[in-house]
Amino acid sequence: MKRQARGSGGAVIAGTSAERTAEDGADGAEGHARAPQLRRRLGRADLRAVPETRRALREMLRHWGRTGRTDIAELLTSELVTNALVHTDHDAVLTATVGPAGLRVEVRDFVSRPPQPRPAATDGATHGRGLLLVQSLADAWGVRAHGVGKAVWFELEAGAA
Repeated sequence: MKRQARGSGGAVIAGTSAERTAEDGADGAEGHARAPQLRRRLGRADLRAVPETRRALREMLRHWGRTGRTDIAELLTSELVTNALVHTDHDAVLTATVGPAGLRVEVRDFVSRPPQPRPAATDGATHGRGLLLVQSLADAWGVRAHGVGKAVWFELEAGAA
């Protein structure tokens, strides 16, 4: 079941315990194995980061054992990274974490303006589909405000087919 929380002003805001990021810490307990994690700084308008991030994510997920979910993860990650680099004109930070519940990918940028899902272009153009893909394929997704900027995230559950 897809989960999404909306805040005031129509912005999608994270609101459950599953919304924690690696920055928040897993559980603070010592001696527990760390979940596999990918963290990348994405340079402003550097679209070479899109395929580089896909390759790094694919490598991290190689042992996840969910081939079809890995393909979806790569696609959705590409969309979030591209949106951050094209629509914000700033750097961004990608964090992807695999845990027992599944995969969480978050792209943080430094522009507070929330993303605006738009209808897909009908003239054959390829723009306007990114967030629609995220909405359709992710098990959960949203936007979380930060002091400076926002984080757009999605989750894919480990057990989902």
